[in-house]
Amino acid sequence: MFMFENQITVDSRHILDEYLNSFEYQTSGLSFTSLFMWRNINLFSWQIIGDYLCIAGISHLELDKKEAFLFPPLTKTGDYKPSELRKTILEAKNIFEKKGQKFSIRLLPSHMNGIIEAAFPGELNFYEDRANHDYVYLTKDLIRLAGRQYHSKRNHLNYFKGHYNYKYVPLTSSMAEEAMSFIKEFNLRKQLPEYEMGLLRMEEVAMEDVFQNFGEIGYLSGALIIDGRIQALSIGGLLGKKTVVVHVEKANTEYRGAYQAINNEFCRHMPPNIKYINREEDMDLMNLREAKLSYRPVKFIEKYIAVIL
Repeated sequence: MFMFENQITVDSRHILDEYLNSFEYQTSGLSFTSLFMWRNINLFSWQIIGDYLCIAGISHLELDKKEAFLFPPLTKTGDYKPSELRKTILEAKNIFEKKGQKFSIRLLPSHMNGIIEAAFPGELNFYEDRANHDYVYLTKDLIRLAGRQYHSKRNHLNYFKGHYNYKYVPLTSSMAEEAMSFIKEFNLRKQLPEYEMGLLRMEEVAMEDVFQNFGEIGYLSGALIIDGRIQALSIGGLLGKKTVVVHVEKANTEYRGAYQAINNEFCRHMPPNIKYINREEDMDLMNLREAKLSYRPVKFIEKYIAVIL
């Protein structure tokens, strides 16, 4: 069920970008590339309510239920006025309840907790949402891989460079069929619990949709080609003025160091103003958490769930 009047489309990008780019939200979910990619899976919809733009969706991280939620409302001016924000949130809550849905604000970055609390002083409970914390890295760290902490990463990367004849190319819509074949083959090789396989299948559906609109949305992407075939790829998008968020990264592990290579090359090909790489959340998957921690994030974008008492 869509909560609001409008859905995420190519044509709505210019409206959403006005709000998405007026404030440094820092959270990976509040980028147009992410919203577009997951719009059908998460039933994202939006509506301008008062002074703010509201986006609602469905969470898939709970095993036993699919709960509707509201992103933190977006400002067009870069400012938040507590009285006006309160009106907007209460109207959004009313819309949720009329549709029989419980109301909560999710994916709320911790630096916005005070903004929401100012509109509802003493009326909110905040719950830490560890599964959705974003991992953020310095672009230069992922390029240089300097120091003892990256010793293992450098070894794998150097092995890849020394043993395989590869080239890094921008991923384009003309490569969509080949890229989707690679993604499907990648997923078939995985032996994972049903819940994790379900997430991969949702991602696969989302990627087919992405490739149909690749150029219009402005994804940043690249692929490693070995013997004329894609063996690794990375797809991301801009998040604010200094950050790129990585939505999808996959590599054929039959080629040792392929993951380290696609990560390194993707970062090397970023514009010079990109200081940070946001590699999204770990969804409470321990293998994914370990992998993200191994690259030594410089910070987390901590996220919370806010519930009105």
